[in-house]
Amino acid sequence: MDNRRLLLLLIFSFSLVMLWDAWLKYSQPKVAAPAASAATEAPAPKPSVDLQTAAPAAKPSVSLQTAPPATAAALATPDKAGTVTITTDVLIAEISRQGGDLIRLQFKDYKDSHDKDKPFALFEAKHQYLAQSGLIGDGLANHKTVFSVVDGPRELSGDAKTLELRLEAPPVNGVRVAKIYTFKRGSHLIELAHEITNESDKEVAAHAYYQFQRDTKAPEGESSMVSTFTGPAVYTDRDKYQKVTFADIEKGNAKFATRADDGWLAMVQHYFVSAWLPEPGAPREFYMRKVEGGANPAVAAGVIQAVPAAGPGSTVRTAIPLYAGPQVQAVLDQLAKPKAEGGIGAQGLPLVVDYGWLTIIAAPIFWCLEALYGLVGNWGWAIVLLTVAIKLLFFPLSAASYKSMAKMRTVTPRLMAIKERYADDRQKLNQEMMALYKREKINPLGGCLPIAVQIPVFIALYWALLGAVEIRDAPWILWITDLSAQDPYYILPLIMMGTMLIQTKLNPTPPDPIQAKVMMMMPFIFGVMFFFFPAGLVLYWVVNNILSIAQQWQITRMIEGGTKVAKETKS
Repeated sequence: MDNRRLLLLLIFSFSLVMLWDAWLKYSQPKVAAPAASAATEAPAPKPSVDLQTAAPAAKPSVSLQTAPPATAAALATPDKAGTVTITTDVLIAEISRQGGDLIRLQFKDYKDSHDKDKPFALFEAKHQYLAQSGLIGDGLANHKTVFSVVDGPRELSGDAKTLELRLEAPPVNGVRVAKIYTFKRGSHLIELAHEITNESDKEVAAHAYYQFQRDTKAPEGESSMVSTFTGPAVYTDRDKYQKVTFADIEKGNAKFATRADDGWLAMVQHYFVSAWLPEPGAPREFYMRKVEGGANPAVAAGVIQAVPAAGPGSTVRTAIPLYAGPQVQAVLDQLAKPKAEGGIGAQGLPLVVDYGWLTIIAAPIFWCLEALYGLVGNWGWAIVLLTVAIKLLFFPLSAASYKSMAKMRTVTPRLMAIKERYADDRQKLNQEMMALYKREKINPLGGCLPIAVQIPVFIALYWALLGAVEIRDAPWILWITDLSAQDPYYILPLIMMGTMLIQTKLNPTPPDPIQAKVMMMMPFIFGVMFFFFPAGLVLYWVVNNILSIAQQWQITRMIEGGTKVAKETKS
C-alpha cells in the first residue's frame, strides 16, 4: 500500500469515528411529540427484599416487584395540586404539592439552548422529567399524596446560607409524615429528608424510594453532528459505572447492579446530570422500568433504602442528597471525596462526564485546558493555547511526517513517469517505485505513521471539548458567543476549509488520478461536515491546521531548496 492510500485510509477512519455517534442518533425512530394532557405517572415501587436486614447479593437474582401499572394516572397539574417556587442564588425550583415532587428546576448561571434570555431548565414538563420520592408502607405518604405547605421564606436572601421548605402529609392512623427540602447558597446540592412522627401505639417500619421519571427523547440544543449519552446510570464499588439505555429498559432487558451497600443512581444527559447520592454503608436497591401509558414513552429509575423503625411516640428522620446541576469536573470531584475531606462520599460521580472511550487521555487534556483557562480567563484562548501546546508536543513526529511528504513531493514527477512507463505491468511498477524510494531514502509510510500515533490524542481532545460544560455559553471573540454551539455565520468552518485546501496543495500529488481527485474533495467534505460542529471544536482544527501549514511549508521549502542546490551542484 503506498503512502497516499494509507493517508486516505486514516482520514476516512477518523471521519467515521466522528460521524458514528451522529448516525446512531438519527437512525433511531422518531418519537411523537408529547400531548399536553398525556403526562404519565410511575407507580410507587416496592423493595424485593427487606433492606433493614438484607445484605447485598453478589449476583442479584430477585427482580424488583412493582405496583401494578395497569393504566397510567394523569399527573396532577399545578392548577389542581398547586406548586411552590423556591429561589436561591443559583436555582429556581418548582415543587408540586402532589407528592412533593420537584417538577421544574432552572439554573440561573446557564442559558436555555434556544432562548438565551431564559435560564436552562433541567427538570421540566416537556420531557416529563422530574424528581419523585416517597415512603413505602401502609398508609405512608408517597409521590401521589397531596401535601400541605408550611409557611416560610421562599427566597434565599440576606446572609442566609440555607433555605428550608417543609411539606406535610395528612396524618394516617396516627402517623404524620413531612418532606423537607434544604437548599444551600451557591450549590446545586439539595438535601431531601423524610420525617416520620409516630403517634400510634405500633412500630412503623418503612422504606424510602427516590426516583427520576423522564421521557426517552434526547435533550434539545445538541449539534446535529454529535451525539452523547442520555439515560440512567448506576454506580457501585463492585460493578463500577454502568450506563443503561432507554431501549433496554423498554424491552425489559436492562442490566445493572440491583443491590449493594454503596453507590448512587443518576439521570445523565449532555452537560448536565441529576443524581440521588445515598450515604455509603447502608443496603440499597436500584430499579428501572418503563412507565406504562401516555402518548410519549417514559421510564422511571430509582433507588430504595430502609428507614429506621419509628417506635410509638418517636420521630425518625432519613435524608439523601440530590445533585442536580452541570457536570463541572471540579464540583463532581469534590462530591466524590469522603466527608472528612469536605465531600459526601459519592465515589465515581465524575464518571458521568462523557469523555468517550479515550478517557485515560481526555481527562488529563481537559485538566490542562482548565489550567490554561485559569491563566487567560477565556475558554476560546485556552483552546488556542492548548492546540499550540499539543502541536509542540508532537513537533518531532509532525516534522518527520512533513519531511517524508516533502521528499515524496520532489520525486512525484519521476513517480508519474514510472507509472506511465509500466502502466500495464503492475509488478514491475511496484518494483521500480520501491527502487526509487530506496535510492532517494524515502519511507513510503513515513508520512502516515506519525499521524497515526497522534490520532488517539486528537480524538481524546475532541471528546474533552465535547463533554466540557464549562465551554457551554462561553464566548471567544466577536461573533463567537458560545463555543459549544455551531458558528452562526460558518466563518470558522470556511476558514478551516481554506486551510485544508492549502495543506492539500503542499502535499505531494498522488500518482493515481482517482486518489488525487479524492484528496481535492476532502477539504470540502470536511468543511461541510464541520458546519454543524461546535465552534470550540472547529477552533481547535483551524488553529491546528494553521500551525501545520506553517511547519509543513517551512520543511517543504527546506527540502525542495536542498534538492535544487544538489541538482545545480551535479550539473
